Amino acid sequence: FYLLIENIFCIFSLRKKYFAGEIVLITGSANGIGRQVALKLAPLGVTLVLWDIDDEGNKETSRLAQQNGASRVFVYHCDCSSREDVYEQADKVKKEVGDVTILINNAGIRIGKKFFELTDEDFENSFRINFFSQVWTCKAFLPAMVACNHGHLVSTARGAGLLGLYRVSDYSASKGAIIGMMEAINSELYHEGKCGIKTTIICPYFISTKSSKGFKSAKPCLFPVYDPEYAASRIVDAIKKEKFYLIMPPAVYLLGLKIFIPRKVVLLLESYIKFPESMEEAYGQK
Repeated sequence: FYLLIENIFCIFSLRKKYFAGEIVLITGSANGIGRQVALKLAPLGVTLVLWDIDDEGNKETSRLAQQNGASRVFVYHCDCSSREDVYEQADKVKKEVGDVTILINNAGIRIGKKFFELTDEDFENSFRINFFSQVWTCKAFLPAMVACNHGHLVSTARGAGLLGLYRVSDYSASKGAIIGMMEAINSELYHEGKCGIKTTIICPYFISTKSSKGFKSAKPCLFPVYDPEYAASRIVDAIKKEKFYLIMPPAVYLLGLKIFIPRKVVLLLESYIKFPESMEEAYGQK
């Protein structure tokens, strides 16, 4: 009900965020959604800060962003699974670029194994990259936003964060943790009078990136696999409108109603859209 009201309000609201002069840091910017978001923001007068471990891909994103109109682009090699590296690169950004005002946490991995196939190291790696990297970046850049009561935290949580699904127990757990953390941060900022800092949680279904290579939706009319460019345009639009949640496609809203829907109904829905079969085809090969 809240999301419905928020979306209706956003449709008729004339207020939109202006990006000119903002310093935008994007993690996982070397390809996929991260690259496309950078390209969408490039002509809007922002300073782009690109973080990734793929140096060549990141340089290509920088080149394309400058072609799209970005005047200031800074590229950093950062392993977001390493707390030390995140804090070290964050210090460099503060000294060389300035205080980040829009933080887009996009870096992540999906392993695609069943629970009993996952090693302890797999779980730890998923949480370091998918969840703890966002803890560390928020801790690094949020204090400056709080000091001036201005900023925007954007976190990719994915639809799997709303409900545990087949072959993504580690992924769902890490993304669910992001949702809980971001909602808590939003609550703390509101009650401390820091309403100038916005939060946006991104919860799409599958997007055709490297981590979901080979996945095909059996029911694309209900659960389409989005193109990264289209997903990026929706994300930038959600940031402009300062939406708290971006959930896409609309059918994913059902996952957010898990408290009210019997578990058997959810499992039947999985069977209907042939999600387990799709995951087996994409990730089940030895």
